[in-house]
Amino acid sequence: MFRQTVRRCARTAGSMSSIPTLARPRLAMTVARNNNLTISSRLVLPLNLKNVATFGRSYSTETAEAAAAAETEAPAADDGQVVRFADLDKLNVHPNLITALTKGFRYETMTPVQAKTINPALKGTDIVAQAKTGTGKTIAFLLPLLQRMLDEDPSLATRSASRHARSDDIRGIIMSPTRELAEQIAQEAKALVKHTGLVVQTAVGGTNKVGMLRQVQREGCHLLVATPGRLNDLLSDTSSGIDAPKLAALVLDEADRMLDVGFEKELNDIISMLPSVEEKVRQTMLVSATIPDNVIRLARTMVRADDFEFVQTIPENESLTHDKVPQKVVPVSSWANVFPTLFELMEREYEAAEADPERKPFKAIVYFNTTSLTELAGEVGFQRRKERMTAMSTFSIHSKLGQMQRTRAADMFRRCRSGVLFSSDVTARGMDFPNVTHVIQIDSPRDRESYIHRLGRTGRQNKEGEGWLILTPLEVNAARKLLNGLPLKQDQSLESAEADIAEGELPKHFQEFKDIVQMVPKSLLSSAYSSSFGTASRKQELAEDLHYWVTRGWGWSETPPLSPSLVRNIGLDHRSGFINVGERMHSDRDDRGGRGGRGGFSRGGRGGDNFSRSFEGRRDDDGGRRGGGFGGGFSRGGRGGRDGGGRGFGGGRDGGRDGGSGGQW
Repeated sequence: MFRQTVRRCARTAGSMSSIPTLARPRLAMTVARNNNLTISSRLVLPLNLKNVATFGRSYSTETAEAAAAAETEAPAADDGQVVRFADLDKLNVHPNLITALTKGFRYETMTPVQAKTINPALKGTDIVAQAKTGTGKTIAFLLPLLQRMLDEDPSLATRSASRHARSDDIRGIIMSPTRELAEQIAQEAKALVKHTGLVVQTAVGGTNKVGMLRQVQREGCHLLVATPGRLNDLLSDTSSGIDAPKLAALVLDEADRMLDVGFEKELNDIISMLPSVEEKVRQTMLVSATIPDNVIRLARTMVRADDFEFVQTIPENESLTHDKVPQKVVPVSSWANVFPTLFELMEREYEAAEADPERKPFKAIVYFNTTSLTELAGEVGFQRRKERMTAMSTFSIHSKLGQMQRTRAADMFRRCRSGVLFSSDVTARGMDFPNVTHVIQIDSPRDRESYIHRLGRTGRQNKEGEGWLILTPLEVNAARKLLNGLPLKQDQSLESAEADIAEGELPKHFQEFKDIVQMVPKSLLSSAYSSSFGTASRKQELAEDLHYWVTRGWGWSETPPLSPSLVRNIGLDHRSGFINVGERMHSDRDDRGGRGGRGGFSRGGRGGDNFSRSFEGRRDDDGGRRGGGFGGGFSRGGRGGRDGGGRGFGGGRDGGRDGGSGGQW
């Protein structure tokens, strides 16, 4: 049934091949009309820019080349902006901060987002900034925040000021959605305040609250970098000693993500516990790569409508993804092909890098949509290294790990020359891992923004990188719709993607995976199996494909049991023969849940105010996950090989494998 369904999908998609594959979607945000700005006079936008689109845009090679060049060039200074860090003294930035930037960080020229944010922010203006991930947003908000603190209290510029710091004298707060990102921002802030007396502290969930409070009470704090949940807890605890009566600046980094993960209540509570703007004027900066409606709503309540700037560094007609990063999509025949295809890709790229001294060492992040699948990949990676099937070091980061384990894994991956990090979305926003050459995403991401942010872990600071998307057959149409307009091209160079494990001898990477699975705790496999239903819409067809994976790829006689309540809730047909209804999970001699417990790594509404007009227009969210495909079919040709159509994204292929890239999708 599953295979017949896929063939029907292929025929349907094939009949639509005449539809343009790069149809331009409607623009998501309109900020000016008829070349006449009806918005706040402080809005930073070119006067001839009619529309700013935050999501899918038309794409062309010429646009990509021009955008890539613009991204690496120094921003123009014909408007009087300072664009070199050494020239910040013209804007009265303290020499101690300039020294840290030019001699410590060795920064010379600002990126576009830094130039367009730092210049107005140093005047005290509130900022709502949108920029690509990996373009220097952290320094863009850190520098103005720190300088504002020094402007309000110049004594903080001397190192001796750190001896008098108190826990109830916090002058700046930065909020981040994840622990990892908060710690990364704090580390960068500490380096920037090295020659001053400013004290930076971190407050994140998953760490010992008492220990953190003792440290802050002992050392004091001027700048607190925190996750919203822990900050809310500290401010609401009258015995914590944490307070900010002289708060000079407040920053929300990755603001869209914070609202997406449900921090809105905490944010409102936090704002209510901070000094009101009538009591103490403060500067507010909201920073993100995307500005959806919920961020606009939040910004409306936080920034000053008569004194803010919307900083936009993504030109019209430019993709939000890094255009210099090649993006390749690999459709596979079944879930049974996913892990073999992944490990074939990893081994090929690793060996190619090792054999060519001119290539950068292979360093990849592999993203999964569920924690359980991430955990499974980490265990399989560990066992492959243990059994000497690979020389690659592998690491894992996901929400089941404690904060110390996640931090340790992140630090080890940062320091390693070559390796692979298996991760859930906890590292997808703002995290800076040096020299990542590949980002590999497994199955269709939950939304367009997730794809963009994940991809942003490579190609950072104008370095090269590659993006890969491995898609299961039931997710092809969803992904095609979701990622329409992005420069994805089909790649057909991986043998494991279409190999049929139902016939003959198992190919190398399939046999390796089947052997490794025997060493993996059954509870971990069962969790990975059941978690796969969570993000799928065509669950009955998925059940058939997963049955095939379990029985052929794992060698089990039946699939892991699903509880009757779960089967009812997700709408599965228990009579289909492809699911196993039961109350108990598999167990075995080692049911501890895999190597995650070892530290997360393996060896080695518009009104008449200015704000409303500035963000006039609404996001056109037609990037829904589900719906029919378009622009060329996905024709797998059955498990036993191609039946004449071949696989095709955006224009069919003739069925012959050329070992390279397919058509534009």
